[in-house]
Amino acid sequence: MEQVITYVGLDVHKDTIAVALAEADQRGAVREFGKIANTPTAVKTLAGKLARTDRELQFCYEAGPCGYGIQRQLTLAGHGCAVVAPSLIPRKPGERIKTDRRDAINLAKLHRAGELTAVWVPDPKHEAIRDLVRARQAAVRALRQARQQLSGFLLRQGRHYNRPAWTLMHRRWLAGLRFEQAVHHIVLEDGIAAVEAATARRDRLETQIAAALSDWSLAPVVRALQALRGMALIAATTLVAELGDISRFANPRQLMAYLGLVPSEHSSGSTRRQGGITKAGNGAARRTLIEAAWSYRFPARISREQLLRQEGLAQSIRDTAWKAQERLCRRYRTLSRSGKPPTVVVTAIARELAGFVWAIVRLEPPIGAR
Repeated sequence: MEQVITYVGLDVHKDTIAVALAEADQRGAVREFGKIANTPTAVKTLAGKLARTDRELQFCYEAGPCGYGIQRQLTLAGHGCAVVAPSLIPRKPGERIKTDRRDAINLAKLHRAGELTAVWVPDPKHEAIRDLVRARQAAVRALRQARQQLSGFLLRQGRHYNRPAWTLMHRRWLAGLRFEQAVHHIVLEDGIAAVEAATARRDRLETQIAAALSDWSLAPVVRALQALRGMALIAATTLVAELGDISRFANPRQLMAYLGLVPSEHSSGSTRRQGGITKAGNGAARRTLIEAAWSYRFPARISREQLLRQEGLAQSIRDTAWKAQERLCRRYRTLSRSGKPPTVVVTAIARELAGFVWAIVRLEPPIGAR
């Protein structure tokens, strides 16, 4: 006998979960089941109550701060569970009423209609690497803020260092500053200490990232991406940790669109208008590619550091990396000569770089895919 599917919408919060049911054989019937506690025991009890021999359960809930624990629990129990992208959920224009009950019913209804877009769910090891990478990103932001605060203090006191800052010579210059007010020396030393503490935190996390790659299934992909110019260890790890299994994209255009690097468009009839990039998808991965794209403003060449990173890689990967460098350096010069602003040029280079990233991932699959 063919199983009947029951679609279960979950509106997940820190303490509670609102539940709604939509039967596949009753197109208009969507009913509220009630609220349960957001605990593994309560979720297990819910699945047990809804499960029948002739029923197939398909759960869904929005991606959010509660993570993927519910998805993993339900999947291990043999049920389907999709974690959906909140920004891609269809919403009625002008709707002004939002409650947990309505959200759960709407999720169940849209899941039954196939209108929801599921996100890629990482395994626990991948999620741990991503958390480590994001901790390093937070450390970088804290370091930047500490430097800005110290620079702002020096600017207010009329102290200008007219050479590249945050070097050993700059540190010596800071130690030699003198102020009329004794309190200003306390502020200076506190600012220096904040910068040094943030720098040590960033360096410590970068060391931990390098050590954590040894037993990660996507470590070969990270190593392969380092063949590209501008993709050192941290940049490659950040990109793979944020995007996950890049081979799930059928073609490079899908990856570019996922990263939000394609132009926005508003066309109607015979009028076609394109604007800036959509900036959809993962912002950290997009920033990593744009930062790497700046390195292509220089002539194509393989530096000593890049040569060391390429040692032991397949010749096909090295050839693809050199092809990317030749094309993107030439493309940067062409766009710059045409009068495009540097930011627009770099964004275009980052979009094409995403295509070469996709090509290299296809040449070096993760350990589990071999």
